[in-house]
Amino acid sequence: MNNAEHSSDPIARLIEEFHKLPGIGPKTAQRLAYYLIRMPGEYAHDLANAIVAVKDQVAMCSRCFNLTDTDPCNICSDSQRDETTVCVVEEALDVLALERTHSYGGLYHVLHGAVSPMNGIGPDDLKIQPLLSRMSNEPISEIILATNPNLEGDATAMYIHRLISPLGISITRPARGLPVGGDLEYADESTLGRAIEGRQSF
Repeated sequence: MNNAEHSSDPIARLIEEFHKLPGIGPKTAQRLAYYLIRMPGEYAHDLANAIVAVKDQVAMCSRCFNLTDTDPCNICSDSQRDETTVCVVEEALDVLALERTHSYGGLYHVLHGAVSPMNGIGPDDLKIQPLLSRMSNEPISEIILATNPNLEGDATAMYIHRLISPLGISITRPARGLPVGGDLEYADESTLGRAIEGRQSF
């Protein structure tokens, strides 16, 4: 990062902004910044416009809390989806991962995180209350608790299970073909597809 500090301010600032992104170290931030400088101006402007558009146009679906530029999102407004089954996931990236498997035809509910006392995240910080509201207002007969197979994901699933088990609906969990400690977004399509198809009672 020393070279950047002696460069003109816009370059140093760009490197600093790239360095704020998850998984981007100082060297990668420098490489990205200098790559951007070398790319044609129209590409750089396209990238900048795409970033601004995402911030201005993308919001949460008022029904499932997936990230979307329409409300309700394309999945919630698809009349071909099975409205009796809702798959509960931690992040919007998990919806993308599950959709790539082409193995699931129901709806989703995105929690936007997992219970993690170490990080100061409790149940009230997640979209759990809206899930309970959906269960009162929609014809849901099965909830798939597809939180990540790690400590936080399991704790979140157990918490939700305790809340909804008195309602008498089917509660399932994806089969543990998924690696323990892994994240859904990194699972390959066939493993994730088999896990959903082979889901088990909670």
